[in-house]
Amino acid sequence: MDVKISSKRTEITPRLEEYVTDKVERLDRFVAGLERSEVHMVEEVNPRIADRVLCEVTVEGHGHHIRAKHTAPDGFAAIDGAVDKLERQLRKLKTRLIRRWHASGDEALLADAGIDQAEAEAEEPVPPKIVKSKKFHIASMTPEEAVLELELVNHDFYFFHNSETARAAIVYRRHDGDFGLIDEAG
Repeated sequence: MDVKISSKRTEITPRLEEYVTDKVERLDRFVAGLERSEVHMVEEVNPRIADRVLCEVTVEGHGHHIRAKHTAPDGFAAIDGAVDKLERQLRKLKTRLIRRWHASGDEALLADAGIDQAEAEAEEPVPPKIVKSKKFHIASMTPEEAVLELELVNHDFYFFHNSETARAAIVYRRHDGDFGLIDEAG
């Protein structure tokens, strides 16, 4: 893998450069065929900032672009944190590709990502599962009353029985600050 290191307001020592190259090149063990990576280190000059060094790592290969940032007191800790984040993202990518292969049977997916078919077959697909269940009383009210209830519980949506239509409905908070209503079709 080609590793390019750049910096701003900080010096990259030969020891740090060797450490960064070694850590980033090891990422290839998760998904083979990662072609290129860029590591950018920036040090803040404000003495009141405890985590002064920002490390941003971008890894590219097989059409995938994965990026992670981490701040720490020094460059070694910053690269460790960024690589840890990248490892989690690469594991997730590999699992997603294997699940997609299990669903479609398309061997080109595995070949493009450099994943061995025997390794993919060994990994059993994990079906999604329900991890939390709630039961509650559904009150009959108007959409305006449901919006007030939504504000009280401070959630993104509120499920209720619409007294105007006598059907199940949901009010939800929109990104623009207004509210939306989803009403069951008759």
